[in-house]
Amino acid sequence: MLLAVPNFSEGRDTGTIDAIGASLGAQAALLDVHSDATHHRSVFTLAGDEDALPAALLAGARIAADTIDMRMTDGAHPCIGALDVCPLVYVTPDEREAARRAALVVADAIAAALSIPVFLYGELASSEERRERAFFRRGGLDELARRMREGELEPDRGPAEPHPSAGATLVTARAPLAAFNVVLDTRDIEIGRAVAAELREAGGGLTGVRALAIELPGSRVQVSTNVHDLTVVPLRLLVEEIRRLAALHAAKPVEAELVGLIPEAAVADYPGDVPIAGFDPDQHVIERRLAELE
Repeated sequence: MLLAVPNFSEGRDTGTIDAIGASLGAQAALLDVHSDATHHRSVFTLAGDEDALPAALLAGARIAADTIDMRMTDGAHPCIGALDVCPLVYVTPDEREAARRAALVVADAIAAALSIPVFLYGELASSEERRERAFFRRGGLDELARRMREGELEPDRGPAEPHPSAGATLVTARAPLAAFNVVLDTRDIEIGRAVAAELREAGGGLTGVRALAIELPGSRVQVSTNVHDLTVVPLRLLVEEIRRLAALHAAKPVEAELVGLIPEAAVADYPGDVPIAGFDPDQHVIERRLAELE
């Protein structure tokens, strides 16, 4: 059983979100939907086999291409496409090759059926610089279009320029990661940026951690993270490092948010003073949800 975690650039229009969810869920098991109006993003978690998931993801990508116009998007989260990121996830190492095959089928299908350029990142990237999503997202969709137009950047699949409204899509295969956001007790976005800069691996911080600071409604500051190696950096360690870095600026973490599902070991010994809003182990732990399906 594989997972897929497609990220769509729509977090406000419930009609569009529901339509995408229905198209995905018609051919795979829809385990979770997380929508955020500030990020203007919806993250779906699906489970299925190597054949079912590509068909479901193409159906969702088609709805997104028909309903999401990237020329109008204004979310806080960096993005370049209606279906912005589409990872196929192997829960165990022996499923890795199946996830890689399914990811390439998805890339081929989106490019061929929807005329959307696809870039392979992460462990499917064709070069080291193309491993990071930030390489494609820097400057946004307009900058991506310029780079493609001037021959600086070629897609791995599909046309040589972004789709007029749907942009481009990033595809990979990977192990489970945590999309985990931590709210600080400060209104100062510069404190959030300082914490994120020192937290992320690129700034000398924790291994496999990507981080940025986002202003939330009510003037709160969120440190938004992706944790790529949960065996090295479980959520307990991530929160304690955020606590340490925030304390240098007279701030502290007060609550957290998990986007999607997570392996059970990653939440072991999690600190109780930074509650994860709405977290239910029976609903948000990968092993428990897959056990239900099996």
